[in-house]
Amino acid sequence: MITLAFDVYGTLINTYGMVDLLQHYIEEDKAVPFATLWRDKQLEYSFRRSMMNRYQPFYTCTGDALDYCIEAFGVSITTDQHFSLIKRYQNLPVFKDVVKTLKTLRDRDDLQMYALTNGPLEDVEKLFEDDQINQYFKEIISADEIRKYKPDPAIYQHFLKRAGANAKDSWLISGNGFDVMGAGNCGMNSVWIKRDLKQQLDSWGEQPTYKIHSLSELNALI
Repeated sequence: MITLAFDVYGTLINTYGMVDLLQHYIEEDKAVPFATLWRDKQLEYSFRRSMMNRYQPFYTCTGDALDYCIEAFGVSITTDQHFSLIKRYQNLPVFKDVVKTLKTLRDRDDLQMYALTNGPLEDVEKLFEDDQINQYFKEIISADEIRKYKPDPAIYQHFLKRAGANAKDSWLISGNGFDVMGAGNCGMNSVWIKRDLKQQLDSWGEQPTYKIHSLSELNALI
């Protein structure tokens, strides 16, 4: 049995889906760079907290990263707007290639699909329900369960144990380079979705088994 572990944010879910809301709160030309920095700082804060054994839920990292961006861009955000932006992380859209691909994979009887995420379980459950993709996954496995964020080896090992899978038959599907490297470090196969042509992988460490530009290419590879 092949086991697929799908990352969520940046893989299934488009974190730039909040740009339209940001454009109502700050200058339009700042919305995309603001969203980019917000995502970068969100990940940075999760990595640093995990390494320092000072774990906080992902929504805390998200809020702290938002506060950083507000100061960095010198913009004014009301309390209500701040709340709305944080809540938007529970209402982000899927990428256009997600639903069709998941439907195709679901029809196969030689694999099982999981979501493996740094996000809180309740947030991801709401995302999946709103985007109508929850039915494709056997289970959602969250970093909250062990209080360690990807790419810490512990979360991939935890996933394999929870899924009852072995690394050589398991695949991490992610649009995040650090995630691909983390999975490879634990002996898993990986597929990196290079959605942005400007993205680059680090030259050191484990490289993905496959590189693709759209999730729609996945079924033919595995």
